[in-house]
Amino acid sequence: MNAVVIGVLLMLGLTLARVNVIVAMTLSALVAGLTAGLGLSETLNAFNAGLSGGAEIALSYAMLGAFAVAISKSGLTRILAAKLLSQVNTSNKGETALSYFILSIILICAISSQNLIPVHIAFIPILIPPLLIVFNKLRLDRRAIACILTFGLATSYMVLPYGFGGIYLYSILHKNLVENGLQIINTQVPMAMIIPAIGMFIGLLIAVFISYRKRRNYKVNELEEQTINVTVQQPKKVLLVGITAVLTSLIAQNVSGSMILGGLVGVMIFSLFGIVKWEQNNDVFSKGVAMMAMIGFIMIAAQGFASVMKATGDVASLVQSAAGIIEGNKPLAAALILLVGLMITMGIGSSFSTVPIIATLFVPLCLELNFSVMATAALVGTAGALGDAGSPASDSTLGPTSGLNADGQHDHIWDSVVPTFIHFNLPLLAFGWIAAMVL
Repeated sequence: MNAVVIGVLLMLGLTLARVNVIVAMTLSALVAGLTAGLGLSETLNAFNAGLSGGAEIALSYAMLGAFAVAISKSGLTRILAAKLLSQVNTSNKGETALSYFILSIILICAISSQNLIPVHIAFIPILIPPLLIVFNKLRLDRRAIACILTFGLATSYMVLPYGFGGIYLYSILHKNLVENGLQIINTQVPMAMIIPAIGMFIGLLIAVFISYRKRRNYKVNELEEQTINVTVQQPKKVLLVGITAVLTSLIAQNVSGSMILGGLVGVMIFSLFGIVKWEQNNDVFSKGVAMMAMIGFIMIAAQGFASVMKATGDVASLVQSAAGIIEGNKPLAAALILLVGLMITMGIGSSFSTVPIIATLFVPLCLELNFSVMATAALVGTAGALGDAGSPASDSTLGPTSGLNADGQHDHIWDSVVPTFIHFNLPLLAFGWIAAMVL
C-alpha cells in the first residue's frame, strides 16, 4: 500500500471523526512513515525536521491575532458593527439585500487579499469577528461565508497574475513547467487556468444560492451586542488612527514580505497614539496568541506531516502507479493526474508547495501522452490547487475558521473543510478534466 495514500486517508478519516486535527496529522504521519518502512526513529526525525518550517507561520498568525485584538480594543470594529447592526434592527424589508451586500464586501476583501493588497488571510481575524453578531441577527449560514472566503483566497491566485497570483502562476507554476521540458509562454498559464476557475465560480454560486441559502440560527450573545452599542470615545480619532494603522501595516508587510512585521507595526501605532494603553499591550498579545494558537499549531504540525510524506518517497511511486494504469488513455490519464494531485495537496496543505513536486512527475507524463501545452498547464495547475480548499491543514480553510469560530459556533471540519471540499474540489476535478480535453 502507498504510504502517502494511507497517511492522507487516515488523516481525513480521523478529522471527520472529530479527532483533533493536530493529533490526526501526527498519528497519520507516524503510520505513513512506518508503512513506508522508515522506522519509528527516522519517521520522528522527518516529522521534527518539518516542524521548524511552520514556526514563522505560527508566529505570524499570533502577531496578526494581536493586531486584531488591538483593533477590537480601539473600538474601530464596534463602530463598523454598530452601523450594520442598526440597519439590521431598524429595517427587515432590506434584510436580504443587506445580507448579499455584506457577502459581496467579504468576497471583494478576500479577492483583494490575494491580488490587490496581498495580505492573504491577515484580514480575516480583523474583519470577521466583530461582524459575527450581525451575521447572527441576519441568520446567515456561516458555511456560505466560509465558502466565499475560501473562494476569494484560492480562486484569485489560480487565474489572476497579480500579488500571490503572480507568484503562483509565474514564479512557481510557469517556472516548474519550463524546467521540466514544457515550452510555454508565461502569459499562457493564466489563460489555461480559466476553465478550472469557472468550475470554482459555479461551486460558489451553488454554495451561496442553493446549499446554504436558508437561514441558520446561532446564539446571539446579548453581552456582545451591548458592548457594540457602547459609545466609543473620540470616534473620529479612532477612525483616523485605525485607518492609518491598517494601511501602515499593509505597507510594512508588502515592503518587508513579513506578516510578523506588519502585525507588529499595526499594534505599535495603536499604542503610540494612545488608542490602546501601554499597560494593555501584554493583554493584547496574550489574547492575540490565544486567538490564533490553534491555527499556528495546526500549521506547524502540517509542516511535519508534509515532511514525512516527502521522506517516504511514495509520492513518485504513486504517480508511477497511476502511469501504469493509463496505457495511453488520455481521458483516464487526466482524471488520474487530478486525483493524485488532490491526494498530494490534501496531505501537504499548500498548492504553492505541491506544484514543484507534481510538475517534475506530471509534465513528462503529459508530454509522453501528447497533451497540448495549454492542457498540460491546466492539468498541473489544477492538480496543484486541488485540495488547497478542502484540506484541514490549509490556510484557505484555517483562515476562515479563525474568524468565523471566534464565538465558538463554527466547526473547522464540518463547517469549513467539508463545505469547501464539496463546492470547490469536486468542480475543480470536473472542470480541470474538461480543460485537459478541450485545450
